[in-house]
Amino acid sequence: MPRAICPTPIDPHDAMSDPWYAMAQAAPGRPLQQVWRAQRPVPGPGEVLIHVAACGVCRTDLHLVDGELAFPSHELVPGHEVVGHVTAVGEGVALPVGTRVGVPWLGWTCGHCAACLAGRENLCEHAKFTGWQRAGGYAQYAVADARYVFTLPAGYSDETAAPLLCAGLIGYRAYAMAGRHVEGRIDRIGLYGYGAAAHLIAQVAVHHGQAVHAFTQAGDTTAQDLARSLGAVWAGASTSLPDQPLDAALIFAPVGALVPQALRAVRPGGVVVCAGIHMSDIPAFPYDWLWGERRLVSVANLTRADGEAFLRLAGEVPLQVHTQVYALTNANQALDDLRSGRLSGAAVLTP
Repeated sequence: MPRAICPTPIDPHDAMSDPWYAMAQAAPGRPLQQVWRAQRPVPGPGEVLIHVAACGVCRTDLHLVDGELAFPSHELVPGHEVVGHVTAVGEGVALPVGTRVGVPWLGWTCGHCAACLAGRENLCEHAKFTGWQRAGGYAQYAVADARYVFTLPAGYSDETAAPLLCAGLIGYRAYAMAGRHVEGRIDRIGLYGYGAAAHLIAQVAVHHGQAVHAFTQAGDTTAQDLARSLGAVWAGASTSLPDQPLDAALIFAPVGALVPQALRAVRPGGVVVCAGIHMSDIPAFPYDWLWGERRLVSVANLTRADGEAFLRLAGEVPLQVHTQVYALTNANQALDDLRSGRLSGAAVLTP
């Protein structure tokens, strides 16, 4: 259970010595605990200190706390859909104090490895990730590399802006990846796993005139109804095949068994994009399901260019962001609801 909360709220304009707390994990598989800090973090050169207003709960957070990804060598503070205001800046940072910013999954890159020099910073050999190697947004304060924060479009509250920073960004990169790899025009697109990412990118696809097919767990009528309300032309069980082959399929659920199912659903020359950072093993399947120049590709992280492009689009095409808000101290409940499939849309924590 979380420790008792200090009854005195923390004012971001008070002295730097004010106490604050984070929801942290000492070892994988254990519940997060409310851990108090005596002093606010001090941003180093090139860094900013952010007073967190909201932080989205991502399935990658779940993979981390459940031990499916390597646990860091230090206490884990998850959270990489961070929205807040800059309260202090380190040396060399021109970002004004008070600016509302978002912090994504990719939190730092070296800038000099082969991937970085080729413009593929998402594959940096030395990358550090927010909420994994760098302390994340399940906290009242977070320090971020100023190179890897985004200003956010107006028109979104802190709670609705948070899911844009991973569900939106990774969804957008997966969507763009499909466009780069598919043969011909994408008219029919399938989304497997209709959660936070899919409900956002479905709206982008509808905006571009594409017919969206939403594939969910069998019997998940809540997700299916949400998909139809956001413009999907069809919604049903992931075991179903569409009445006509898809041009592209994006897999957001971390279920390897969906890969052969999606390959069966796409036409020759089509593409299946695996959008998660972690997925269960892919079962064997007949080569015929891949044959016909179908492509199977994965998405790894994101780039700053992805973030800028998607947030610009989100400012131009207002997206309906469906959220379920939890108090930061209820982070374990939010994670459990995500783990158990009780969420429709995105979970967001607020301090």
